[in-house]
Amino acid sequence: MNAQTILLILLGVALVFGLGVVLLNRRSSPNDSASSSAPRTVEEPRVTAPAPVPPTREETGTVVATQEPEPEPEREKQPDRPSFRDRLGKTALAMAGVFGGVRARGGITADTWDDLEEVLLKADVGVGVTDALLDGLRARVKSKEIEDADALLAALQAEMSSRLEGADRALTFAEVAAGHVNVWLFVGVNGVGKTTTIGKVAAQQTAMGRTVVLAAGDTFRAAAAEQLGTWAERSGAELVRGNEGGDPSAVIFDGVQRAASRGFDLVLADTAGRLQNKSNLMDELRKVRRVAGREPGEVTEVLLVIDATTGQNGLAQAREFTEAAGVTGVVLSKLDGSAKGGIVFAIETELGIPVKLVGLGETISDLVPFDPNEFVAALFGS
Repeated sequence: MNAQTILLILLGVALVFGLGVVLLNRRSSPNDSASSSAPRTVEEPRVTAPAPVPPTREETGTVVATQEPEPEPEREKQPDRPSFRDRLGKTALAMAGVFGGVRARGGITADTWDDLEEVLLKADVGVGVTDALLDGLRARVKSKEIEDADALLAALQAEMSSRLEGADRALTFAEVAAGHVNVWLFVGVNGVGKTTTIGKVAAQQTAMGRTVVLAAGDTFRAAAAEQLGTWAERSGAELVRGNEGGDPSAVIFDGVQRAASRGFDLVLADTAGRLQNKSNLMDELRKVRRVAGREPGEVTEVLLVIDATTGQNGLAQAREFTEAAGVTGVVLSKLDGSAKGGIVFAIETELGIPVKLVGLGETISDLVPFDPNEFVAALFGS
């Protein structure tokens, strides 16, 4: 083999070696597309660090606040008890004008006594009570104990309040024998608000936790039983009623029996409105009173409902109903709409019957216990 041939072989080997190096570099280049035979890079899974655990109370030395429970929705507030001063507008206004004139004079004259007498009589305080009040004040003026108009009016207010003190105005709920039941009988003439008053009393008594039966003893007025039934539904009381035109005594007796058999606390008995000068109607009321008190019933209240706007006629009603049924207390309705609230003094001082409840508006909360001091203060605008 000559030198030329050997040179050609070496050149061929170098060419092949150089081509192999180029091909190898191209396969390993990062810019070249990866072939199916190229090795793949496998990404390791990421590990999420656990959330930090809050320190315990012991570790931090602090108290961790806990979430308070949702507060219960506030219950609807009951309406506030009405004020005598707010509701006795007509009576107070009538008296305020006269009292203003008395104060304006400064001194005490004959006109002063005339004005006071007139305003007391117009307010239906009554002749007897008016005379007694003013005679006592005249004596104190004469003795120089009272020397000016302001002192005179202050003394009059104090005297009027004192005449209403000492009466027991609580509704009587007695401890009766087992199987017996308290009965409150409501009486009065037509149109005084007797049935409405019973309904309001029922609502107030059930709110106190007492169980009540309403006896619809007014069988002569078509709507009376229906009206009482509405009040029974509103107050949660039971209703006992009879046939229209039926015997009211029988209805009330059935109501007492129902209450006693079921262990109820109280029977509120309605009666038909009647004129106090009708002897046959008053005789019927005497029968109702007797039947209501038969065992197991015990009549612990006979409440006469009087419309305050009737004035001195209310005094005549009180006399007749007391004689027939033994009235134990008076409910004075519609006092807010009358300028004759002084009937309270006539009833209490002349007949000795306490005014126990007064109506100062239309709602249940407007039937309130009579407060003599607040009442007199309202009349004097104080």
